[in-house]
Amino acid sequence: MEISTIFFYLLAAFILTMAVMAVTAQKIFRAAIWLLFALIGIAALYFWMQMEFIAAVQIVVYVGGVVVLIIFSIFLTHQSASSMPKAGNGRKIAALLACFSGLGLAAFTLLQANLKPAERVLEQDVVQIGKQLLHTGNGGFILPFEVVSLLLLAAMIGGIVIAIKDDKTNPSKAGTTGAEL
Repeated sequence: MEISTIFFYLLAAFILTMAVMAVTAQKIFRAAIWLLFALIGIAALYFWMQMEFIAAVQIVVYVGGVVVLIIFSIFLTHQSASSMPKAGNGRKIAALLACFSGLGLAAFTLLQANLKPAERVLEQDVVQIGKQLLHTGNGGFILPFEVVSLLLLAAMIGGIVIAIKDDKTNPSKAGTTGAEL
């Protein structure tokens, strides 16, 4: 077995372990840290595939944007040390069904794709990548570019919603808004 194959399996095992730890962590701050490590592992996978630009985008958008926003939101709610509530059996079953459905869909898609090795080397020119990102025609990536911007907007709104305290949890502050706190 080649060293690159061994490195890939080690990296894949690291990513999967961190993802499982993020999902099963009992403390919300620890779950965010495990997610951070999983996303860094994915960026390392991109570096291993010699896709430096995509790896940098992974680090900037997900690690630098989404995860940091989640961690700030956790600290703003002052609940970084508290445990998350236990999920009921119904939610666990629904989560397992969703996971297996997603796994089945991914396996079906991969089996139907008839994947072949690339015939040409991908161009790594940043100018060409920039033109393709903003191109609206065939081979353009303006739609995924806009989807990423919507993802960051949703993460920011989610961080704000998490940061705003609920009036029902603090009766002495009833009638005040989050901005007044």
